[in-house]
Amino acid sequence: MSGVGELSSSFSQFVARVAPEALPRVDAEHVQLAPHGTTIVAASYADGVVMAGDRRATMGSLIAQRDIEKVFGADEFSIVGIAGAAGIAMELVRLFQVELQHYEKLEGVALSLDGKANRLGSLVRGNLELALRGLAVIPMFAGWDVDRRVGRIFSYDATGGRYEETGFHAVGSGAAFARGSMKKTHQPGGDETSAVLSVIRSLYDAADDDSATGGPDLARSIFPVVMTASAAGVRQLPTSDVADLTTRVLEML
Repeated sequence: MSGVGELSSSFSQFVARVAPEALPRVDAEHVQLAPHGTTIVAASYADGVVMAGDRRATMGSLIAQRDIEKVFGADEFSIVGIAGAAGIAMELVRLFQVELQHYEKLEGVALSLDGKANRLGSLVRGNLELALRGLAVIPMFAGWDVDRRVGRIFSYDATGGRYEETGFHAVGSGAAFARGSMKKTHQPGGDETSAVLSVIRSLYDAADDDSATGGPDLARSIFPVVMTASAAGVRQLPTSDVADLTTRVLEML
């Protein structure tokens, strides 16, 4: 059986076997001190998919951090965003990034987008024990499917269940308000700019009703992190571009 394990292309399974203490974990007494981050939104457009996240992390009723980043490039064609226990979520993202690199180096080819989505679900399932203690990590995954040539969005539950979303989706405490906003502004066949405007507007609307979601902070020049995935790969929009688009959103209110 050990020989079968050594042949696995999964980095997380390899770590679980040789150094399980390196996997994400936290002491039970520190649960109440863990900052939580929200809200993540994603929307598809004609030539790809966009994901954005607000910058606030909270610890109870306190703002733990105003400029945390919750959206990351997973690899050349995919993006992962996280909501929930921030520290565990960051470790899960780094583990997922290594997982994809490990597979590609061993197999010589990149995972399909469905394969990447399944691997992320397995990592979330591995966090179930911590989720039951109140340290749930709820990611959202999106990317450009090089085979189908479309942008796709995947959501998860705390047990690692994977669900493909159509058009747009949001996770985190402000998700209900963000989805309500995107129902009115999302254009399925629109261009990248219209999709980015829609997700920025949705984060603004979520922050208007949810105290755990941070809106654009013009005084501190803190704006959402916005990334796109298309046939050209993953791209993070420069802060100056996000600031200009945020100004356009505010002028339309």
